[in-house]
Amino acid sequence: MMPTPASQPSLRPLRPHRDPGATRHPHRRAGGLVAAALAVVLVGSGCAALTGDTGADEVDQFLAALNRGDVTGAAALTTDPAAAEETIIASVEGMGLPAISATTTGDDGRPDRDPVTVEITWDMSAAGADDEGADDEGGENEGGADGSGDDDEAGSGPAGGDEAAGAGTRSVTTRGEVRTTEVGDQWKVQWAPTVLDTRLAEGGRLTFAEELDWDTDILDRTGEPLMQWTPVTAVTLAPDAAGSADAVASLVSGAAPTITGQTIRDGMAEAGDQPYQVVALRPADIDPIRDQLAAVPGVSLPEQGQLIRTDRDLDSPALDGLPNAWTEALQSEAGWSAQIVNPGAEPIEIGGAPAGEVDDLVSMVQISMQREAQRAVDGSGLAASIVAIQPSTGGVLAVAQNSAADRQGPVSLQGRFPPGSTFKVVTTAAALSAGVVGPDEIVPCPASVTVSGRTIPNDDDFELGPVPLETAFARSCNTTQAVISDRLEPAAMKDTAATLGLGVGFFTPGLNTYTGEVPVTEQGPGRVEAAIGQGEVLASPFGMAVMTASLANGGRMILPQLIDGMPAVANDSPEPLDPAVVDTLRRYMVQTVQSGTATAARSVPGLGGKTGTAEVGSGPAHGWFVGFTGDIAVAVLLEGADSSGPAVELAADFLGGVGQPAPLAAR
Repeated sequence: MMPTPASQPSLRPLRPHRDPGATRHPHRRAGGLVAAALAVVLVGSGCAALTGDTGADEVDQFLAALNRGDVTGAAALTTDPAAAEETIIASVEGMGLPAISATTTGDDGRPDRDPVTVEITWDMSAAGADDEGADDEGGENEGGADGSGDDDEAGSGPAGGDEAAGAGTRSVTTRGEVRTTEVGDQWKVQWAPTVLDTRLAEGGRLTFAEELDWDTDILDRTGEPLMQWTPVTAVTLAPDAAGSADAVASLVSGAAPTITGQTIRDGMAEAGDQPYQVVALRPADIDPIRDQLAAVPGVSLPEQGQLIRTDRDLDSPALDGLPNAWTEALQSEAGWSAQIVNPGAEPIEIGGAPAGEVDDLVSMVQISMQREAQRAVDGSGLAASIVAIQPSTGGVLAVAQNSAADRQGPVSLQGRFPPGSTFKVVTTAAALSAGVVGPDEIVPCPASVTVSGRTIPNDDDFELGPVPLETAFARSCNTTQAVISDRLEPAAMKDTAATLGLGVGFFTPGLNTYTGEVPVTEQGPGRVEAAIGQGEVLASPFGMAVMTASLANGGRMILPQLIDGMPAVANDSPEPLDPAVVDTLRRYMVQTVQSGTATAARSVPGLGGKTGTAEVGSGPAHGWFVGFTGDIAVAVLLEGADSSGPAVELAADFLGGVGQPAPLAAR
């Protein structure tokens, strides 16, 4: 399994399990930590004038200091500055750093004799209050893939909550009482927590929390649960407990084998003076080792909740961004609550609004396909990646890479590799669209050819002589592509690639992807190299899957989507390919499988494809295969395979076991 990314959405406080007979989507309170920094927004004081030499001026000064955010200054005007500052800061932080407006309610009064009523309005919406515990050039995008739903992997930063986006009016008004007393020759505000609210006790504070619909699940396209809010235990180490790292790693290794004493120490170093969350474990994993962990110095085991994958072995870079998309969906219907929390007492509700119900999110991923894709890549000893997309919807069906690929990061979605001869789909489409070659034209396929000063050989110097373009394509004649590319306009390949989504930037909710880069090339060696997917042409497996899916979609660029109803936004809107060109290319690709370089996949019904071998420096070449059958398009990359053969075999293995995409679950 891949390590949990550093930006994994923070754990949330544990919610009780839903009673199976209870109403769907009960709204539960978020809890947890807020930011430690203090920033109160300045508003007008609005203090009513008090009369007489009774400390009334000090009351006015105290409220004015609160209103301008000077907590220390306000506390200094009280009989117990330390206690006052501690209590005020606790409530300001607990309320999520709101704007404060404090005023007395009467026109006069004697604070030395009778308590003066103070009204304090806490406006959480004005300051963008933090929830106390709930938390394109070159074909790149950032669609929100910065998280993981995998619970049993290493945490990677300080434990705590993350920022929540509130919306709407969120304010409450509390009523406190102020008295004054003489201390020496000075009037002071007599400090008590009841200054903030008459119901606030010693050690208590005001709190704000977002209310989210925690029962919202993420489903796969068939309706099978993919991710759910689940109770977990966060194994957390204190900042000064690095000496316990090896003991903790040994205890959790059964559930999280990637965690070592060194990875824990490295994480603690990054966390600095904050507690470090080592791992979050499900009940079945924590229960057998709970007592042993609790006995380790510096370990704490808070019970919390987290959105996690229902199958811990289901691993994919495509799933890592789903928690962020889920959180955004919940926050779009977020409610809120404000409370007075006193030690040993039930919280007192002082305001709020319920969360709106959020429908389960339906992912376009099909769990059965994802498992097959993972099985296929895990069978390779090379770094292997596969991406499967549904052409008719742009839905991402499966994204898998093995552990060798994992060591480089999410290369299936963001890798930058020369696509080799798979790019001949673009070169041939550009030539057919420009009319520089006809679909049934006889073209040369010599063993090697020199075009614009660049000599291009065929693999193993094979030679076909004059053959139909279809045959040259199916047999992957580099020399044919070099010749026809010399007749193209400089931007022809770049524009044609964009028509098929290659080199286009997509903002896809839940996905962070890179499709590729295709240069504008003048006549010369650069264009000849680009024509066969070398030189400055780069692509990711995701980008090549988008290209293939767009071709299978009638030559109209797909808009990828990971979540049903949330298609990508593209930074380009190209016109589709001419239908005649599309039909010709599809015919060529079917012939490639039937009698060309991809015959190892001939057992897959209706498969059309293109192979590629891409040179990379002095090392072994990468092997590629892209293809489509029915409503599935795939791209396969095996790094260092030195031929396309293993990629073709891997694609056939995957496609032979998955069938066609299942219908989307009803929403």
